[in-house]
Amino acid sequence: MRVGLVGTGYWARITHAPALSAAAGIEFAAVWGRDPAAAAGLAATYGVRASADFDEFLAGVDAVDFSVPPHVQAELAVRAAGAGKHLLLEKPIATSLTGADMLVTAVEQAGVASVVFFTARFQPDVRTWLANVAQGAPPRGGDAVWFGTSLRESSPFNTPWRQDKGALWDLGPHVISLLWASLGPVVAVTADAAPGDLTYLVLHHGGGGSSTVAVTQLATEATERYEVAVWGDGGRSAAPDWTDEPEAMLRIALGELAGNAAAGLVRHECDVLFGREVVRVLAEAERQIADRRSRPR
Repeated sequence: MRVGLVGTGYWARITHAPALSAAAGIEFAAVWGRDPAAAAGLAATYGVRASADFDEFLAGVDAVDFSVPPHVQAELAVRAAGAGKHLLLEKPIATSLTGADMLVTAVEQAGVASVVFFTARFQPDVRTWLANVAQGAPPRGGDAVWFGTSLRESSPFNTPWRQDKGALWDLGPHVISLLWASLGPVVAVTADAAPGDLTYLVLHHGGGGSSTVAVTQLATEATERYEVAVWGDGGRSAAPDWTDEPEAMLRIALGELAGNAAAGLVRHECDVLFGREVVRVLAEAERQIADRRSRPR
């Protein structure tokens, strides 16, 4: 499957491009970016074609791998789906429910395959953990804490969209995805936030359980922390640590996209429909936080 890369930023360079060049069954075919010079440079590194025109770029590929800010991704992915291209999307798939709905509609109308790169969901050890959770006594609750440092001045991930949307939209999708997979669909959310970037969620799951989330991207190195766990009558079970090999996880995601496309399958446990459901939770949490902050104190 010929795959083109949309994006030339730090994450595109250190994860997406290397994964595309090494994934089995994938031909890294082209690069397009909002900065044509950066696209040309990245394409030259891998000996692939650089396109200055997005439609020309789409004409030469079977699928598109996105590594751009989510609001940019949503608009371009609608165009890619409309051109009949399969989609490898980053999380969140959009920064509004309207944007997510438009993308879902485009994918469904085109009948293309989609996979959203919720990184941990492609970790083999996490998949084993989720299978073990499913086979044991049903968990009744869970919790997730992710104190990251991406909004620190020195971080290469300190980008405008993260400054605007914060850890809720950056880290939130990852932990919501894991708690959803282990406890069941999130049917409602209660949200609040402390000053700065610290966000708290209570997720209410369809099976009757609940889970809590605390995320920030303004932690210090001394306070960095990542933990996701579920608990029930059988005890507490923590998910494996976050991977230090995201490129390898992306190769798995690309392989599964290619496999579904070849088989004519459009559904995946982490497809655009699931991505839309995660955006639904995030958008409602954001609305609640904005409402609370607007009230007189």
